[in-house]
Amino acid sequence: MRIVVMGQAAFGAKFLEKTAPGENVVAVYGPPDSPKGKPDPIKEVAIGKNLPHYAHKSYRNPQVITEFRELQPDLLVMAFVTAILPTEFLNVPSMGSICYHPSLLPRHRGANAINWAVIMGDLKTGLTIFWPDGGIDTGPILLQKTIDIGWEDTTGSLYFNHLFPMGIDALLESVELIKKGAAPRLPQDEAFATYEPICDDKVAGIDWHEAGAVVYNRVRGCDPQPGAYGVHGGKKIYFYGPKFKLAEHSHPPGTILACDESALAIAVRDGILGIAKVRPEGEAKVTALEFFKNATLRVGDHFFGSNA
Repeated sequence: MRIVVMGQAAFGAKFLEKTAPGENVVAVYGPPDSPKGKPDPIKEVAIGKNLPHYAHKSYRNPQVITEFRELQPDLLVMAFVTAILPTEFLNVPSMGSICYHPSLLPRHRGANAINWAVIMGDLKTGLTIFWPDGGIDTGPILLQKTIDIGWEDTTGSLYFNHLFPMGIDALLESVELIKKGAAPRLPQDEAFATYEPICDDKVAGIDWHEAGAVVYNRVRGCDPQPGAYGVHGGKKIYFYGPKFKLAEHSHPPGTILACDESALAIAVRDGILGIAKVRPEGEAKVTALEFFKNATLRVGDHFFGSNA
């Protein structure tokens, strides 16, 4: 079976490392080099394995599709791909194209599925290997794996501890099912479909008047990227490493209650939010205590909402 691997970053590179020794990988597609000239990790692995490597800004160019067709692929494996490929490109491989997505489709379609699962307070998430059809995370499902979202999980912990390694194994399992002719194509139930926007500063601002658990979910859902933030001194302050506990108090939400080596304690509507690290806008990430001292903050000072 002639396999083309398309991917990027550490996930794509790891899948290629595990696939190329035992499978007939005939080519690799990845993103163009960064403006600084640094190659993507999947390109470095491809070069190390003497595999042809292609990088295009768009896959809608007829010449790119012709190039892909000339590879005579049986299967395209999309291992962490953010581009939306046209149906014409996806239909080139004789056995089809499969794609990894870090949610239980059709829930949380879109580029930041893990973030939104945490932000929305989901108790479970997982991954889906599906047969893309040119839409945004649409197409029949090949297989799914489910995991619990722990109370202290962040987007980072879910991805690196679970969805990354599980995703590599799920793609490998999917390739084996396809080789055996046993790979299902289960339709997605559109009644349960959700689609969320990019998780960036437009949605990462904290509303201190929301319930404490809601604020906590936003902070851990935006950790490590893009970082949920409050405002102090007219500057965005991004928060990381959150903890939350229910507690009765009379302090306005956003009030700084204390700061020590373990955390910056901030009042929320029905409890206390602990923050281990912060990143002032335009600066590097530091411990909460270092920030507290450098910013000459005092107990009783306030963080304000994103519209302040």
